[in-house]
Amino acid sequence: MQWTALHLDELSAEQRASAEPWLEFLRVPSLRAGLYVLAPGAWDHQSPHEEDEVYHVVAGRATFEAGAERQDVRSGSIIYVAAHQAHRFTNITEELRVLVFFSAPRK
Repeated sequence: MQWTALHLDELSAEQRASAEPWLEFLRVPSLRAGLYVLAPGAWDHQSPHEEDEVYHVVAGRATFEAGAERQDVRSGSIIYVAAHQAHRFTNITEELRVLVFFSAPRK
């Protein structure tokens, strides 16, 4: 794959139809990307990942926890998390829609 163009509305519709919170929409050797959706009050069951990752909150409000640190996030927030760092979204007060980008695993 040399390039692709996707639209967030189409990804959102596909995620809703699957009834799963995670929809991976891109996987190439150097990058993975997906849409992660959590309802208000939902529990984020993430565990630390093998890759660095970047979150872009496209809608919603929540608190993001990484280690002992907490920060409120909302539409427009961008978050970087290093590989192996414990993290999760908590206190989700509005449906959270997040684009997630994973780097290639470290060697």
